[in-house]
Amino acid sequence: MTVSPPPSPTEPFRVFVGYDPREHEAYEVCRRSLFRHATVPLDVRPIRQPDLRAAGLYWRARGPTESTEFSFTRFLTPYLADYRGWALFIDCDFLYLADIAELLAAAVPSDSAAADRLAVVCVKHEYKPAEATKMDGAIQTVYPRKNWSSMVLYNCAHPKNVAALTPDAVSTQTGAFLHRFSWLDEDEIGEVPFVWNFLVGHNRVDPADPATQPKALHYTCGGPWFERYRDCEFADLWIKEAEDLRAEKEKLKALQDDDEEVNKGN
Repeated sequence: MTVSPPPSPTEPFRVFVGYDPREHEAYEVCRRSLFRHATVPLDVRPIRQPDLRAAGLYWRARGPTESTEFSFTRFLTPYLADYRGWALFIDCDFLYLADIAELLAAAVPSDSAAADRLAVVCVKHEYKPAEATKMDGAIQTVYPRKNWSSMVLYNCAHPKNVAALTPDAVSTQTGAFLHRFSWLDEDEIGEVPFVWNFLVGHNRVDPADPATQPKALHYTCGGPWFERYRDCEFADLWIKEAEDLRAEKEKLKALQDDDEEVNKGN
């Protein structure tokens, strides 16, 4: 059986982030938080649906229950990773508070045989949202294993991922098949603690239990980049990250403007 090796200590670890133009700022903030906490090299790539369509890799019509452009394109992660090594998919509405190297250590067993058996690793949420809509009015759907696919560490060369997660399958298979990991047996789905996909407004911190402190916040119903959720739980952390990102951009622009003035003088 062909399987992926563990994450390479030298090659940048690949992170694929679901991208939707309505949440461009959320993507940028998510990306910054990943790099800011990482102690390992990262290669962070957005999954943009128009690019996939233009390349002939995705062609399904968008359905009424798809709240984002990456509702299904997320499952192309192993294909986009060349069915090689380990790679992570996350929704763009994440904010990382901890080192992704810690996630990898928790997710991938040190025993190679145990690691080889796993096709995916995720947080196995039991989540039934109370609201009928989310984000900017998108329909809130309810189904088994909801939010499991919002953060998935893929063993990209696992034979079942190679066979099931092709461009054709991702463009034609049902939502139930894909979001419920129906191509896998239960023992091929690994698990990490909920703090790596901490659902804002659903999961709770126990002040007496450090193990409940979030390591990655997931603003699954909507984050502060939407006016409706400007005051949601943990909004201050996201807003601070966004402000720091804007400050960095302004500083970079000022430096570029200074360089242009110097070049004009020459």
